Amino acid sequence: MYLGIDVGTQGSRAIAIDESGTILASGSGEHALSTPRPGWTEQDPEEWWRAVKLAVAELGGKIDLREVRGVGLTGQMHGSVFLDEGEQVIRPALLWNDQRTAVQTAAMQDLAGDQLMGIALSPAITGFQAPKILWLRDNEPENYARIESVLLPKDFVRLRMSGRRATDAADASGVLLLDVARRRWSDQLLDAFQIPAHWLPEVFEGPQDTGGINAAAAAELGLPEGTPIAAGGGDNSAAAIGTGIVREGIVSASIGTSGVVFAHADRPVADPGGRIHTMCHSVPDAFHYMGVILSAGMSLRWLRDLLLDPASGARVVGEGDPYDLLTAAAADAPPGAEGLVFLPYLTGERTPHLDPDARGALVGVTLRHSVGHVARAVIEGVTFAMADCLHLISDLGVRADRVIATGGGARSDFWVQTMADVFGLPVQRTASEEGPAFGAAILGAVAGGGHSDVQTAVDACVGYSELFEPDTGRVESYRDYYGVFRALYRDHLREPSHQLAALVRDDA
Repeated sequence: MYLGIDVGTQGSRAIAIDESGTILASGSGEHALSTPRPGWTEQDPEEWWRAVKLAVAELGGKIDLREVRGVGLTGQMHGSVFLDEGEQVIRPALLWNDQRTAVQTAAMQDLAGDQLMGIALSPAITGFQAPKILWLRDNEPENYARIESVLLPKDFVRLRMSGRRATDAADASGVLLLDVARRRWSDQLLDAFQIPAHWLPEVFEGPQDTGGINAAAAAELGLPEGTPIAAGGGDNSAAAIGTGIVREGIVSASIGTSGVVFAHADRPVADPGGRIHTMCHSVPDAFHYMGVILSAGMSLRWLRDLLLDPASGARVVGEGDPYDLLTAAAADAPPGAEGLVFLPYLTGERTPHLDPDARGALVGVTLRHSVGHVARAVIEGVTFAMADCLHLISDLGVRADRVIATGGGARSDFWVQTMADVFGLPVQRTASEEGPAFGAAILGAVAGGGHSDVQTAVDACVGYSELFEPDTGRVESYRDYYGVFRALYRDHLREPSHQLAALVRDDA
């Protein structure tokens, strides 16, 4: 039996699997999120540890934890845990979605932009870890002076479980200090930003054992002392393991609050525009390309909220689950929603625009358009945005023969079929809806000796359900609509979006 532990943003989750990938039990614990100022997000790392203990304790009520032979860790990426010489938390952790580091990212780009693209294979991005270290230096020098180590979220839990400071190459790629091609910390980048190398943990491959559970943690968790702990991976790479993205040709498309398109790659190639992330994978010596859109499922939630009367709760779309009603109405509208196109840039956009001032738009509205047309346009617009990611990944030399759909949006047959028609590729769902924790458990199974390597473990553990084939007629229709979608922001709406964003800032 093997455990996967996911240190998420809203809570921690633990699952137990056997060697065939059957999920035996699960448990969870919640985290509080603090937003002390606009654009700031923080959490107490000790709450992660408390939540993990709760999640594992819940497992212990359902299975015999003494039979666990390996543990894998995953979690939210990019967060910064600052520890003193006694390995105590100095201040709350700055999270992946914290936006306070604009000054530091600009300075990093000015100082070493070419080095970042050549070594870390990424421009400086506000959410990544290194800018947060520099923010602490610039704004809390008394805390900066106390730093003896800096860890990522899941690796803080590892420290509490094993006493070992370690990370994996995939999660380390989101620090902005890793030489991605060589899978080790870059002396050149550390020197450029004057960050001491000894602050950073040792880098391992995803399925490697980073050290067993120590006596203190074994007593607290009820797990066998010495149980191997796999290095694991960040949430996206672990989720990819859990969906079988461990070879070229299969790509995952996740529709959660945001949207992620993830592809395995045998070699690292940086996107010159920084629109696609190039990082190490949790598969040893492999890499991944990842495109991110910021408002995927959030776009449909926005429409849902518009169609609810806040005072009375009356539903414009009728009684029942609003998402089911919206997708049913969307299915009744024709492909292309009779000339209605939605740009899903409700919170700016990452891929392909890297533009925080990008704004959403609904273009082509006529008196003929109904709620169903708008719902279809929203679903199609999000899918077009994910196609942008897919095409950029293809430009980097990775083919896609099949797409695995995951996340809340993938529960809708209509949305999955729309993906197949827009992408022009077969789309399939996984048999299990478990996310990063499942991939972490698979890595734990390799570390614990249940499987010889990640690919073998995935072949044994990951299953798929029905396959959605693209419809030739709709593929042709969507090709034309996608061309309009791409041109709208690039050629017509970028400047007006920036002007509107500036007006809002001026009025604030």
